[in-house]
Amino acid sequence: MHRSPANPFRDTIVPLLLIAGDALATFAGLALGYWLRYASPLGDLGIDVPDASFARYLPLLLVGVALLLATFVQLGLYDTRLLLRRYHSLAIILKGSALWLVIYLGISLVLKFDPPISRLFVLLAFAGVVVLLYSWRTFFYIVLTRSTAVRQLRRRAVLLGWNGFAQAIAAEIARDPAHPYDVVGVVARTPETAAPFADSNPGLPLLGTADELSGILARESIDAVIITRLDLAPAEVRRIVELCERAYVEWKIVPGAFDIFLSGLRLQTIGRVPVLGVEVLAINRLFNRALKRLVDLVGAVVGLGLAAPFVVVLAGLIKWESPGGPVFFRQQRIGAKHRPFTLWKLRSMVPEAANRDDAHQSTRPGDDRLLRIGAVMRRWNLDELPQFWNVLRGEMSLVGPRPERPYHVERLSAEIPHYLPRHVAKPGMTGWAQVNGLRGDTNLAARVQHDIYYIENWSIWLDVQILLLTFVRWKSAG
Repeated sequence: MHRSPANPFRDTIVPLLLIAGDALATFAGLALGYWLRYASPLGDLGIDVPDASFARYLPLLLVGVALLLATFVQLGLYDTRLLLRRYHSLAIILKGSALWLVIYLGISLVLKFDPPISRLFVLLAFAGVVVLLYSWRTFFYIVLTRSTAVRQLRRRAVLLGWNGFAQAIAAEIARDPAHPYDVVGVVARTPETAAPFADSNPGLPLLGTADELSGILARESIDAVIITRLDLAPAEVRRIVELCERAYVEWKIVPGAFDIFLSGLRLQTIGRVPVLGVEVLAINRLFNRALKRLVDLVGAVVGLGLAAPFVVVLAGLIKWESPGGPVFFRQQRIGAKHRPFTLWKLRSMVPEAANRDDAHQSTRPGDDRLLRIGAVMRRWNLDELPQFWNVLRGEMSLVGPRPERPYHVERLSAEIPHYLPRHVAKPGMTGWAQVNGLRGDTNLAARVQHDIYYIENWSIWLDVQILLLTFVRWKSAG
């Protein structure tokens, strides 16, 4: 019986380094929270805690570290399959930190610590822990992925079958040297299908046929088998799955009948017949809609308050440079469920620009219609500040696919597969595509793919992650 060979670096050393680094970052965040609470002017906001010296608080800090690490372990943060999944790990860190905050506060209410845990300290420590954990994890990820060590972390995979799906998977993985998987070759279904594969010259070795799979798994130290064909007989699928199970190798099947909303697939039964289909997506469930709307309302109110001084200054600069036009620019866009709405922006172009802009899906850099202040606003996305009003009205969300004009929606839906399903969700001020550099005049198909990924993988933690990344990558890509 073959078992995947041991990989101490991937399975032991790196997880232990992550645990040690997370422990130090957590302790530093808690210590920072203590300093902010008891040694900075912020401490005046809290209630006095008698004899709250650092030496007496140290055991409480260590309890906090232990609780957070235990939460991360429970949520699977140190699973070796996540070592190269940076954003997935960040989502778990945000979720685990929020859960830890509730647990830590709850314990402080139930148990009478001496000295008592300051609620302000816990909130400040939570912010410090999240920032330091994100910074440490980002640094570690950059160092790891830019070194030769990354090759030891990737899971060796083979593609069983060669078709359009296999080509897409191989190309996607090849584009990212830090991808969690490394495709080491292809397994043909039969000797007859091996010849067409060799003729296609995909740049991957042909390792053999499905009948030789057991030997291939052992010889190539395979971690995962990706089945890309759906025309296999049920008995053949069972044999392949049993071989993978005996070898402790992951197996995956590409569901070629479904191109989108894969996370919404659910297996049900009609009588005794199993049926696979798309159910309600997480982003459209009642509780999740209410939670997302609550976050939008709070964010819109805070955003409008913070943006007001900037809007006043920018409005004055717009009027000074272009006195003949309005300060605000209105344009019809398509929102959720294909409903049109009026989008608000600060005007960044000459007043007559809208009359000759129908053919442009986005404004290119250097456009002679741009105002000087408009170019600055576009570069830093400051022209979009009034959209907090759209969020407050419920026409937009803080996070979601960017809205397009009706003309472009009709055109793009005819040119790009699966374009219209992006209107399942409310459009957003920022989104998964934008924080991944797909702004302005960029690949539209890639933007749609990112929008679909966001919709089918939505969680409140993904929204928080995108909002945090937006501040880091606020500058426009084009």
